[in-house]
Amino acid sequence: MIGKLVDGSTREKLKEFGERVVNGGSISREEANWLFALEDTADIFDLLSWANRIREHYKGNKIHLCSIVNAKAGACSENCSFCAQSAFHQTGSPRYGFVDPEPVLEAAEEANKHGVTAVGLVAAWKGLNEGPMLDEVCDRIRDLKKTTKTRPDASLGIIKSQKVADRLKEAGLECYGHNLETSRRFFPSQCTTHTYEDRIETIGYLKKAGIKICSGGIIGMGETRQDRCDLAFALKEVGANVVPINILNPIPGTPFADKPKLPPMEILKTIACFRFILPKKEIMIAGGRTVNLRDMQSMIFMAGASALMVGNYLTTLNQPVEKDLQMLKDLGLDPSWDKHDFVDQEDETSACGCSQAETAKTAAV
Repeated sequence: MIGKLVDGSTREKLKEFGERVVNGGSISREEANWLFALEDTADIFDLLSWANRIREHYKGNKIHLCSIVNAKAGACSENCSFCAQSAFHQTGSPRYGFVDPEPVLEAAEEANKHGVTAVGLVAAWKGLNEGPMLDEVCDRIRDLKKTTKTRPDASLGIIKSQKVADRLKEAGLECYGHNLETSRRFFPSQCTTHTYEDRIETIGYLKKAGIKICSGGIIGMGETRQDRCDLAFALKEVGANVVPINILNPIPGTPFADKPKLPPMEILKTIACFRFILPKKEIMIAGGRTVNLRDMQSMIFMAGASALMVGNYLTTLNQPVEKDLQMLKDLGLDPSWDKHDFVDQEDETSACGCSQAETAKTAAV
């Protein structure tokens, strides 16, 4: 039998990139696209190994846990093709108005019991404006701030006013979830009722208010590897603190219901590439991990993930929190993450020397 020859130059190139990132440097977009294009299993495992080294260098063995509570479900006016809660799609997803304080506090108490760092209020609507609903949202945030140890987060859609962002900050909001979802190029393929620029603008208002940013996207919607690379660089340019990577879980009744699932190795490779591009950020694996990764879920940390969404998702189930905590224990990882102010992250400027606000406008064109 004749074995396949191993290309030593690829291994050396991965070593060069890995050592550069560990030593505080960065990789270019061209180099990142090369990483995304790796195909051989041996090369991908080398990539994962370096991503793990980068994670351990910057994050040690700490894992940041987040959970969410669906504060307003269904009948959303936006037509995002992946979402079961859009009014445009017939999915049978539950519909209810903004929840009373009790369910929110119960979710926070459950999170406290399991040592979860943050609880996020998530609402299925286009966005948040000034008025009675903003008052009610701020009341929920104050309740979370006063009565629990978890960090109060929220994901409340598009914000078109600095006053709204400032009100959220005054109420005690520390981190806001607002995904870019995908690259600028691919974005119109998954949503046409609002724009990529609307999302960039929202992040700008939040950052000006002093609120940290949780922003990532979804892979497996039909985008290319270059789209995923462009998303990672756009997130670097807007200064995301937490970067959730969701894997599409095709929901019957949505336009993406028939999308083929990504192979687990492609998912792990994507996580590793994000770690190379965003070495100091919290890379969180969120929706779709159980159905797409199955028995390979624990490998997300070897691929560079440093954060995990636990508990159920908005419209689909996750595995029990206890199982996730046991997985972390078996891997020697510690979920008692306490850097609520993200002091272990430093602002990263783009290679051209432009400000993040300037580069965000040109990202992934």
